[in-house]
Amino acid sequence: MHTRLIAIFICLCSINALAIDTATDGTKEALTTIAALDVPRYMGVWYEIAKYPNWFQRKCTGNTKAEYSLKSDGKVQVVNRCRMENGEMNEAIGSARQVGAPTSPRLEVRFAPAWLSFIPAAWGDYWIIDLDEGYQLAAVSEPSRQYLWVLSRTPRVNRASYESLVGRLAKKGYDVRNLELTKQDD
Repeated sequence: MHTRLIAIFICLCSINALAIDTATDGTKEALTTIAALDVPRYMGVWYEIAKYPNWFQRKCTGNTKAEYSLKSDGKVQVVNRCRMENGEMNEAIGSARQVGAPTSPRLEVRFAPAWLSFIPAAWGDYWIIDLDEGYQLAAVSEPSRQYLWVLSRTPRVNRASYESLVGRLAKKGYDVRNLELTKQDD
């Protein structure tokens, strides 16, 4: 069983390396983040408003949210939840760490087992690329622009705020036609 997990992990690392190579081929400008992040202020619940479809959320049908909380070691506990087709809630618990200065908007997140945390490829980039002054609406991505999430403190956002954010994402090189709205219960 461990051999199979290691093989899968190596395969995922190879895919990640390929994505990084693609991102740095010079066809797009380097991805920029927000200037600074107040990590304690960012903690709490964030609802997924939209995302680029991805393989690890394929079983999620809606009501997707993330809860971030500071741990005593300075890292961030991440709890992602979503509703699956059968109505059950799926939960993934991970850890995040800030990269760089105490106000850096660049984090790394890991959902792999803790014993793999020493391997750099076990950590995925979590860059905050857009955030309003009130810490109510955010966009999160990574350097290759393969993944993208629009997050809000509330399950729904006003249309003008969302469209303004989508416009800024398009200026950053995102194909916003690929954004998939997240279903929320009424």
